[in-house]
Amino acid sequence: MSLGKKFTNWRARLLWSSHGWCNVVTLVLILIVLLFVFIGLPVLSHYNWGRKHPASMLKPLSDYDLQLKALAANQTSAGQPLRPKELPVDPDSPTGLTWKSVDGKDYKLVFSDEFNKDGRTFGPGEDPTWEAVDLWYWPTRDLEWYDPHHAKTAGGNLEITLEKNESHSGLPYTSSMLQSWNKQCFQGGYLEVRVSLPGDASKSGYWPAVWTLGNLGRAGFGATTDGLWPYTYNSCDEGVMLNQTNSALSMLPGQRLNACVCKGDHPSPGVGRGAPEIDVYEGSSVNGLMSLSMSNQVAPFDYHYAIQKDKYTHIWDELAQGENDAANKSRYNSYIGGTYQQSVSALRYVGPEYGGGKRFMTYGFEYRPGPRGYIRWFTDGKPVWHLDARAIGPNALSKVAQRVISEEPMYIIMNLGISSGFAYVDPDLPLPAKMYVDYVRLFQDPDNIRLSCDPPDRPTGKYIQNHPRAYYNANLTRWKQTGYSWPSFDIDAKCKASTTSPFDDDDYAPMPNA
Repeated sequence: MSLGKKFTNWRARLLWSSHGWCNVVTLVLILIVLLFVFIGLPVLSHYNWGRKHPASMLKPLSDYDLQLKALAANQTSAGQPLRPKELPVDPDSPTGLTWKSVDGKDYKLVFSDEFNKDGRTFGPGEDPTWEAVDLWYWPTRDLEWYDPHHAKTAGGNLEITLEKNESHSGLPYTSSMLQSWNKQCFQGGYLEVRVSLPGDASKSGYWPAVWTLGNLGRAGFGATTDGLWPYTYNSCDEGVMLNQTNSALSMLPGQRLNACVCKGDHPSPGVGRGAPEIDVYEGSSVNGLMSLSMSNQVAPFDYHYAIQKDKYTHIWDELAQGENDAANKSRYNSYIGGTYQQSVSALRYVGPEYGGGKRFMTYGFEYRPGPRGYIRWFTDGKPVWHLDARAIGPNALSKVAQRVISEEPMYIIMNLGISSGFAYVDPDLPLPAKMYVDYVRLFQDPDNIRLSCDPPDRPTGKYIQNHPRAYYNANLTRWKQTGYSWPSFDIDAKCKASTTSPFDDDDYAPMPNA
């Protein structure tokens, strides 16, 4: 037999042998997997496949569900007017208070709490404005349990106390978090608090914060923020999809209540909804100073989390690169985000004398919602930094459109936490420690007062009432655990917005460095 025939016969035996068949099958399976990953998954994600929960999968109502349903109905904000007949201004607030806005208008005091009456407590049902939660704040791996009894009024201040007390197993500290969720919200204006921070900045570990969140996300109730935090997006494109179709950029589950949802379980179909976050401050101790992060959290994300900073932001009292931290100075925050959030922020440094109840300082931000909006942060009535909406405008590299300055009804949160994920916890951190809040005040344009948690342009009341498992059970950390559906959508859909925004026609505010 010739050498050529021998080779042909050998090749045929090898190809059709069991070993040869195994090779062929393996190659085919690898090819199928690759086609599914690079073609199948994007197509299925495009149509939101695998995220839909048919009615047959929804959990039946238990006795506990009926209790939650009654609680949600009793505490609903549905129908809450934009402008109450009587503004919720504390009678102890000085008369004649105003705020000069960025565009030069005199804003009116529309809400305040002076905390002058001693002995107030903030457990469920104890206060018309605030509720102190009873839970572990797991999203940031906190080391404390939030207990309502660690917040009270005394000496004309709200006192939030952090102490070393393992009230719950595995959590060596106990503190408190107050929220105005679903009770007192606002859209636009100037929010100001007067605070004395905990400690004297000599030890690291305290995490004081005053911040705001969209009412569709209840802080500490993880199922409610799943797919909503920190989305501030009203476009229908790849930005609403799982991971923004790029898991190296984003690990978010996609925008649950996005503008591609034309009908179904959505508070305002055709409108992008979320739980945006704007922080008055989050504090830590650095080099003997209080370092305060003043930030706006946004999603979907920019490529490399990089905003258009040079043209559309401005910072006052800026420290030069390499210059040491100094009181009453500011710098852009080097932390710009990660796969779960994009953080747009600056740091303000405050001297240690403004802690421990010795001295107080005011902190606040003014903002105008919408695609042409802005946020400007202040300390002691002086501007710290300014963010124009164009800084988080369309980004072709990450395939996203304009992120808006939050149009959601925002509520106020005040807490004193501790987490090694945020700052180093010094083992000799002095405890107990307190954050003192002298007052909370909100100013708005007298011609545009918006104080509802259920405004007609961005309703939340009925949606919250219809999803009591998510909003009243803190043990549910993901939306899929609630049994409620994740709305179906198609990014090629041309949904008609069911509500309109009152902020779409606003003009850009002048840039401060223009």
